[in-house]
Amino acid sequence: MNVKLQVFEGPLDLLLHLIDKNKVDIYDIPIVEITDQYMDYIRQMDNEDLDVMSEFLLMATTLLDIKSRMLLPQEQKEEEEEEEDPRAELVQQLLEYKMYKTISYELRDRQMDASQVFYKEPTIPDEVLKYEQPVDLEELMSDLTLNKLNDIFQQVLKRQDSRRDPIRSSFGKIKKEEVSLEQKMEWTIAFAKCHNTFSFRHLLEAAHTKTEVIVTFLCILEMMKAGQIMITQEDTFTDIKIESRIAA
Repeated sequence: MNVKLQVFEGPLDLLLHLIDKNKVDIYDIPIVEITDQYMDYIRQMDNEDLDVMSEFLLMATTLLDIKSRMLLPQEQKEEEEEEEDPRAELVQQLLEYKMYKTISYELRDRQMDASQVFYKEPTIPDEVLKYEQPVDLEELMSDLTLNKLNDIFQQVLKRQDSRRDPIRSSFGKIKKEEVSLEQKMEWTIAFAKCHNTFSFRHLLEAAHTKTEVIVTFLCILEMMKAGQIMITQEDTFTDIKIESRIAA
């Protein structure tokens, strides 16, 4: 009967798997039990790559050496000079390997997250360049990031969902929400003309539906791009303030 063995990146990877599988303390490895399991895996290996096989065999000799020293009779141990735990060097190797393995997973996750992010150099639209007063991009954006805007955006969406009646949401009629981006842009610009300074969160919360929240959010991004508003935030967790640059 052919048995498909789990593939490991190396002998240390296999040892960590055995330690986790047996739920033992890495600082107090039951070397006899772990060595026997390790040797069982080696016997079942069918690897034609001699370099890979030699790494596992080298670790096998190390484990057998540690096992033999751990099994020395107590009288013989007392006659010898006190020495450190034979497992100490192996434990150190395992801890270092586990640390680097954890770091590699963290870097892999960050790479996957980064692949979903698109970066664009700040540019000034042609419409803004026509203004008599030039726009200072650093002043316009200050310490604000799209992540902060998105955090508030997501919070408002969750609040919109919580306002809905769960029974009516499940059994009520499905209605198509008609929200015009052009009309919402006109409304937002008119609102900015009437209010020199207003809250980004309160502006989104004024929307009645999730679609309206999304369209309002897009309007704010377009107005930022056009230099029609300036957004500031005093501290990390405080509300985001929007200052209108549109003449009333």
